[in-house]
Amino acid sequence: MNLRDYIEEVPDFPEKGVSFKDITPLLEDPEAFAHAARALMDFTEGLKIDKVVGIESRGYFFAPLLAFRLGAGFIPARKPGKLPRKTRSQRYDLEYGNDALEIHEASISKGDRVLIHDDVLATGGTARAMCHLIENLGGHVVQCNFLIELGFLNGRDKLGGFPVKSLIAY
Repeated sequence: MNLRDYIEEVPDFPEKGVSFKDITPLLEDPEAFAHAARALMDFTEGLKIDKVVGIESRGYFFAPLLAFRLGAGFIPARKPGKLPRKTRSQRYDLEYGNDALEIHEASISKGDRVLIHDDVLATGGTARAMCHLIENLGGHVVQCNFLIELGFLNGRDKLGGFPVKSLIAY
């Protein structure tokens, strides 16, 4: 199955000049969704993972499935001000601005082995910020998983020594 057939490109969204990769057609199709979920789970074969971090918001579609499969906890990484308990925050740059992500400070324990999942690896700023946040809390990033990688933006380069797996490359 070619999963690229289920990704719709939306020009000039969310800003002029940005070509948004819409994954909702993939999510709406039961066979494509199942195929993508199985393939992402295959990326984790043999890994010992304590926590799976899903990055808001489209990282939430697959990260809980990965956590369930791995027998790990799921941690939602949210935009600032959305989590109720004490948080740690990390700022990052986007291809069209900047933002920040937060997780509950108590979600990561020293030595936790963490898988980070997001829908798209673009410039790498979001994933790099999350890697640094996890490490600052004492966790160890085992792997970063992505449904889509926009290779022409060289985001993988920003992730340096962190292992990266992506399912669909552009």
